[in-house]
Amino acid sequence: MQANFDWYLEKSICVFEAEKFLDERGFFSEIYNKEFLANIGISDTFVQDNYSYSKEKYTLRGLHFQKYPHEQAKIVRVVKGRILDIVLDIRKDSRTYLKSLSFELSKENFSSTYIPRGYAHGFLTLEENCEVMYKTSDFYKKDSEISLSCFDDHLSIDLPVKKEEIILSEKDKNSYTLEEIEKDFR
Repeated sequence: MQANFDWYLEKSICVFEAEKFLDERGFFSEIYNKEFLANIGISDTFVQDNYSYSKEKYTLRGLHFQKYPHEQAKIVRVVKGRILDIVLDIRKDSRTYLKSLSFELSKENFSSTYIPRGYAHGFLTLEENCEVMYKTSDFYKKDSEISLSCFDDHLSIDLPVKKEEIILSEKDKNSYTLEEIEKDFR
């Protein structure tokens, strides 16, 4: 696997684009290779693949994370549509604590985001009928999951649409503020 990639937030977040091998039939691409990731410093073992479908444009999923000891690293890829992928550093000892970044991922740009443990993650669909696949380094644990509000003013997360236009699940409508859950950060 070869990829163009960029590191963000002190070499923690990685956005990479897999190489496509084109011919008259279409293309082939290697989108996951543990050895390649190890060579660029990513040593997580991924244990679960998830597939998300969002019917409506401006559906927001997140910001989600799992508490210690079930924190998850993720690799996120869009299969159909476009999303704004959002990450927030929740590592208390980090120089980038509570800093957020966002990246557009789409079927067309063929990019993936690597998100290590210690980050809250979410995404906003930018088109209808978005399909997102992501790998996680730990299994889903309902009792460990937390939803942090993307709209908390202390986080300064810039979204391209007004809150009133965004579609949320009940869980995300009832998400916590930073003040309510900062004790759960490590």
